[in-house]
Amino acid sequence: MKSRTLSWAIRIVAVLLLAVGTGVLAQAPTPTHFSGLINDFSPETLSGKLVGPWEMHGTWSLDLKGRSGLADFSAAMTMELSDQAVASGVVSKGASGPIVATFNDPETRIPHTHHITMKDATVSYATGLCPAFAPPAPTNPGFVVTGMAGITGNGGPAPFSNNDTVLSMLQVCVNGGSDVPFSNVTLVFGSPASGHFGTQAIHGVVRRPKQSGSDDTDR
Repeated sequence: MKSRTLSWAIRIVAVLLLAVGTGVLAQAPTPTHFSGLINDFSPETLSGKLVGPWEMHGTWSLDLKGRSGLADFSAAMTMELSDQAVASGVVSKGASGPIVATFNDPETRIPHTHHITMKDATVSYATGLCPAFAPPAPTNPGFVVTGMAGITGNGGPAPFSNNDTVLSMLQVCVNGGSDVPFSNVTLVFGSPASGHFGTQAIHGVVRRPKQSGSDDTDR
């Protein structure tokens, strides 16, 4: 009798431990800090003019600011004309006149940098306007951050920013799938920045979402 009672007691404890463990997992906090990489191309033509494609590579970071419904976003990006642009003989504006892109002179690819910052942007979980992906499409809708972004060019005002007096709308979507809930990021620029980056989604990867204040030594 004692053996049977002990057996039932062990089973009950096991069920309770499983329930507690499942509850802990279900209540795991949502990450508040996201960072990763950007790798993509701009369109070949913008407004009917041959201008690219530009190669775009960079890093990005996003912080959700608690229950405020706000977030801060930043990115650092390099750009240069792609091989396709060079083969097409894209002509860029130079300080002393037009510059024709060539394979022999890397400087004619017009390498340059952009720093992008967005403070107190709006966070939403209504992600219906986020860009679609080719299969396999993300199944976790994630969230979207929208706001006005300041953008530099080689450390100074970007040419399209009118000496830093004009900001550009920026939409940042973060989503993922069943295996990696937060795996993808997209950036979509509005005017006037879209005249340089394009209106299409710029794609990147989420490298490591984490809770603010947690260990970040392997980033």
